[in-house]
Amino acid sequence: MTVSDLIRYRLQSQQLTQTTLATPAGMVAWFGAVQAQEHAASKWALGNRLPGSTDASVEQAIADRTVIRTWPMRGTLHFVAATDIHWLLELIHPRSQALYTNYLRKHELEETVISTCYRVMTNALEGRKRLKRSELKQVLDQAGIPTHENRLGILLGRASYDRLICHGPRCDNEFTFALLDEWVPRTKTLTRDEALAELTRRYFSSHGPATLADFSWWSSLTLAEVKTGIELVKSDFTAKMVDGQTYWMPSALPDRVNQTQSTAFLLPVYDEYLVAYKDRSAPLGGLTAEQVAKTGNGIFSPVVVIDGRVVGTWGRKIRKNDLQLDINLFITLTKAQQWALDEATERYQQFLGINE
Repeated sequence: MTVSDLIRYRLQSQQLTQTTLATPAGMVAWFGAVQAQEHAASKWALGNRLPGSTDASVEQAIADRTVIRTWPMRGTLHFVAATDIHWLLELIHPRSQALYTNYLRKHELEETVISTCYRVMTNALEGRKRLKRSELKQVLDQAGIPTHENRLGILLGRASYDRLICHGPRCDNEFTFALLDEWVPRTKTLTRDEALAELTRRYFSSHGPATLADFSWWSSLTLAEVKTGIELVKSDFTAKMVDGQTYWMPSALPDRVNQTQSTAFLLPVYDEYLVAYKDRSAPLGGLTAEQVAKTGNGIFSPVVVIDGRVVGTWGRKIRKNDLQLDINLFITLTKAQQWALDEATERYQQFLGINE
């Protein structure tokens, strides 16, 4: 398999060139989790893959409790399907604990403080109440729990991976918090091996071809755990070699993905197409990280992807009902590629509900 084949397969498995799902919850479940650190960007990450969807329809999925925003892995906000939230958090819990240990120690947040914090949060939220971050901060401050510096974010993240709280719907453009068990009652229980097999299956189905190192990076599971995971599901997957590396992908996929027309996508920051892999060299080609990174923080900018390759960056300004896109291309487009990019721009306008 060549790098070009790998890219075409990923475009398909990531539901960019071949969409088989119809709802935000279905799309999130397909991926296992979708990074949602920047809210507007994460909504478009779903919308890009769901023809006919809108910004409002993704917001509604959050309000309807079919898509949950929380901290399941890597200390980073993700969307998770409501039907998956409990078993996924339980699976990743040991790794989340290891990640947060140094943060808690650094900010002098002892277990006694955590226990008091959880009691205060529970009292404030039980009975299906929802509080904004600023309101929850005030409650904790009044209880004598320190929330200055980065403490509040660490406490909220810890309470989320401990399965106490999650995000509720937004209020005044600010996310609220709710008790997880009240917001999303548990519907199914998986053993650890069942959960590991399920997440492994989801990742390589939605992100493949990918390496075990890619899966380890994305999930925060150890390499030993992901090796166990692939052994549990390997009868449904096949290994392919690309430049000396072993990549896993579903056995049911065709031998080659044929793409006769140019495709173009305006991918948001943190999109799974880039962020979900430890090795991102395939779509970047010869580009350096500095060429596609936001200034000063090493995070990829929103990127223009044509025929699977990153060929530029983009940004937006919205004023009333007017969308202004600033597109910076690194190459000269063919006529077919320009048409594809024009269609991608139109899709984005439709998603936002903005007329030309």
